[in-house]
Amino acid sequence: MNQRPLSPHLQIWRWGPHMLVSILHRATGDGMALVGLGVLLWWLGSLASGPESYATFQWAMGTPVGYLVLIGLSWAFFTHMMSGLRHFVLDIGAGYELDTNRTWSVAAPIIAILLTAAFWAVILLV
Repeated sequence: MNQRPLSPHLQIWRWGPHMLVSILHRATGDGMALVGLGVLLWWLGSLASGPESYATFQWAMGTPVGYLVLIGLSWAFFTHMMSGLRHFVLDIGAGYELDTNRTWSVAAPIIAILLTAAFWAVILLV
């Protein structure tokens, strides 16, 4: 009989902010790949198809749903970037202390929200 050690299952681990940030990192990366690619291809296709097609794209992105998609994509970008920076710091061997890890796990999504708000404030106010 094989006596290999088993990896702990999620039910054994106590949930913490570091787990949420890790899951958000994966989800935002997937979201940007799927939704972002769709918006990018639609934008490029509308550019190549002429002024009427581009006007349709502009109209769609100017609706409340379009703004929701664009704001969601920018939030996903900033969230992915902040958690990526956190993982980069961990990869170089820093930030493993429990308090430091928890602090940056909580700070990363908050900073991402602030960056998203600042980004859209600049876009809408300028």
